[in-house]
Amino acid sequence: MIEMAVHVPGTRALKVLEAAGRRLSFTRAAEDLGLTPAAVSHQIKEFEDQLGFALFARTSRTMRLTEAGTLVYESAADALAEIERAVVRARKMSRGKDQLKVTTCAILASKWLVPRLEKFRAIRPDVSIRIDVSFDLRDFRRDDVDVAIRFGSGNYPGLIVHPMFSNTVFPVCSPRLLASGPLREPRDLLRHTLAHDEWTGSGLTWPNWRMWMAAAGVEDFDGEKGVHFNDSSQAIQAAITGDVVALGDLAMVAADLTAGRLVRPFELGIKVPVEFGYFLVYPPESAHDPLMRTFSDWVLDEARRTREEIA
Repeated sequence: MIEMAVHVPGTRALKVLEAAGRRLSFTRAAEDLGLTPAAVSHQIKEFEDQLGFALFARTSRTMRLTEAGTLVYESAADALAEIERAVVRARKMSRGKDQLKVTTCAILASKWLVPRLEKFRAIRPDVSIRIDVSFDLRDFRRDDVDVAIRFGSGNYPGLIVHPMFSNTVFPVCSPRLLASGPLREPRDLLRHTLAHDEWTGSGLTWPNWRMWMAAAGVEDFDGEKGVHFNDSSQAIQAAITGDVVALGDLAMVAADLTAGRLVRPFELGIKVPVEFGYFLVYPPESAHDPLMRTFSDWVLDEARRTREEIA
């Protein structure tokens, strides 16, 4: 996981020391900081000259912290973390209690959350919702975000976690495609172009056409044919605008099904592994905040409505 560092003016020297102590390499520390190894080396030498003792023991091949260096490094790391947490809290305070910053991935933001925000504005017209679109796992202590809708396992220690969707993947296509010939049984899909999204993560494979066809009893399926995408949203968009059939999950296609841009030709779906779910996540200290409670209740109610609509 790569965390986004908070920019705090005046802490560059401490960040150089923290990176060098953590990486035990001026070259790798320089890569983390966007500096040159020479700049990192110069900064560390200045530290050592000013302190009057060595922070690092260096040889031609290795580098390690001295006993005194370990003490200074750990204190610097703790100080930076505390300063960054304070800056995040201060930023949240400065933007007021009428703003909420939500972080989520691009697919859920565009396909599910943003189209529904007008409903939340009807409940709280005084509140400004800001969307942080990112697939990175944000750190509530360090990043300027209030609440997350995360795609993953739901195992987020120390945070409040509410499940939203236990996804099922099923075929979707444009209504126009059915005009060229009805889809009466799964084998009829072999007459059409299928959009493939071959995605694997954390040792798990997202349900694909091979799995769906096997569940449907189609044994002679050739998974190489069709159009292959490396992004689920691209496959869904191809189904909306073209003559392909894609596999979509509930959160991704709910709005398009409701609006009639997509149809579900077969009820058969494949359960997505529990590691691929959507969860509403926020820190425990926010649990009693009135705005957070309102937003949480609204999001979970919208997720329930979505499940019921598709069912």
